Amino acid sequence: MGLAQKVPRLTPMEYLAIERAASTKSEFYDGEMFAMAGGSPRHSLIASNLIREFGNRLDGKRCVPYTGDLRIQVEATGLFTYPDLSVICGPLQFAEGTTDTVTNPTVIVEVLSPSTEGYDRGEKFRQYRQIPSLREYLLVSQRDAHIEHFIRSKDDDWTLHEACGREAELPSPALGISVSLAVVYQRIEFLPGPIQVLPGS
Repeated sequence: MGLAQKVPRLTPMEYLAIERAASTKSEFYDGEMFAMAGGSPRHSLIASNLIREFGNRLDGKRCVPYTGDLRIQVEATGLFTYPDLSVICGPLQFAEGTTDTVTNPTVIVEVLSPSTEGYDRGEKFRQYRQIPSLREYLLVSQRDAHIEHFIRSKDDDWTLHEACGREAELPSPALGISVSLAVVYQRIEFLPGPIQVLPGS
């Protein structure tokens, strides 16, 4: 039996060259690229509602929300990834040698999916915590109107707060705003089976 051939590992610059020419998005960690699966209609609608809500609440403020197309690098670990939503306060800080990869998010939001929920809660959050600028991390459920909100203290501890139900508001101390779950889950019907989109606005 022959020995398995070792797959050559990519450098970050090699990854970025491939990624910029690709039609799909991939994460990068420890020399390997990992293709990102497309989101469900429910996931896409919740992410769209989130960017609208954060955009409206942050209008005129120094903090700016970005969609899942913005690539983030965790400099301490080398992870390159695309959060569903990230908020940057102040000037963008770019990864070395780039003008399209940012290193200083203040808030990161991930919409949970069955295939990635364990990663978003575990290893990915462990790496996100190593971003010095990061103050808050939000995990947004697709199963019901529920957001888990992790807030970083001055002592570098993370405390969990939760907002449940469409009537709830989620305050963000780092951004000085409050996010409405009624908007985040607008037109989402929590029924078994495929996504149910409610008519009207």
